Amino acid sequence: MPNILVLTNNKLLEQDLYEQINFGLSEDYKVFTQDDNQTVFDVAVLDGEDFLTSFRGKHNKIPALILVPSDSEASTENNSDTFYFKPIILSVLLNKIQAIINVFENSIDGYMSFGDYELRPADKEILNKKTETITKLTEREVNILQYLYKAQGKIVSKTDLLQNVWEYSAEVTTHTIETHIYRLRKKIEQTDNDKPLIAAEDGGYRLLV
Repeated sequence: MPNILVLTNNKLLEQDLYEQINFGLSEDYKVFTQDDNQTVFDVAVLDGEDFLTSFRGKHNKIPALILVPSDSEASTENNSDTFYFKPIILSVLLNKIQAIINVFENSIDGYMSFGDYELRPADKEILNKKTETITKLTEREVNILQYLYKAQGKIVSKTDLLQNVWEYSAEVTTHTIETHIYRLRKKIEQTDNDKPLIAAEDGGYRLLV
């Protein structure tokens, strides 16, 4: 489910990276070629340092993989930035992208805060900052919350969850999704019943961020 931003002025490279990331990593990875100011990204691939200033002006925690010429003297004080020196070897580049995502998800910067809550994906837990209560979650529950969080307050349909969280598993129905959401809400909201975390709206669900 990671969201990857690719910024380049080279349309051939853009298309190549788009196809190779989906093929070489996973179809679950979503590749974006524009920063729409609404999408929550897990990593950005920037073709040159020219993109870095504007990117950092909007995203101060998201890690960036910056493609630079082999003779570049690139340097940065931002620990979230990694430089990759051209020429590009796609298999190596894909491994670096995956490694950056793994490190990010296991770091404090990878925590997701919304309302009174803080989701800690790598630890499979959620903190209620108001009551200082930590609740353990299953991997599926983490995936549900991550996907709803990345929708940034928009309604996510059951079909969308079925496709992106369950990957259209044959044994999964919309009733299965409803049951998971119900159990997740009961598990988390029991410490703060007057302030729900997930709202059921228009046949789907929305995280109350």
